[in-house]
Amino acid sequence: MAAGQNGSGRTQLVPEAHSMLDNMKYEIAGELGIPVYQGSEDYWGEIPSRDCGKVGGSMVKRMIAMAEKQIAQGSMPDKI
Repeated sequence: MAAGQNGSGRTQLVPEAHSMLDNMKYEIAGELGIPVYQGSEDYWGEIPSRDCGKVGGSMVKRMIAMAEKQIAQGSMPDKI
């Protein structure tokens, strides 16, 4: 497998962020009351796709808010 790729074949732009994003995913799932827990080896097969989409959408909103805050503080996020 090439450097920067995970098992799904998608290239990770910042591989060091994987664990932090994973933590965020489970934190948001918990906030939304979705019964998945870290260490479940990412098997969400019994979770409806609507709920999975809510988690992903919430992650994107949170990351955009983080980038906007960084910009407002005068620091531009790094280009990838």
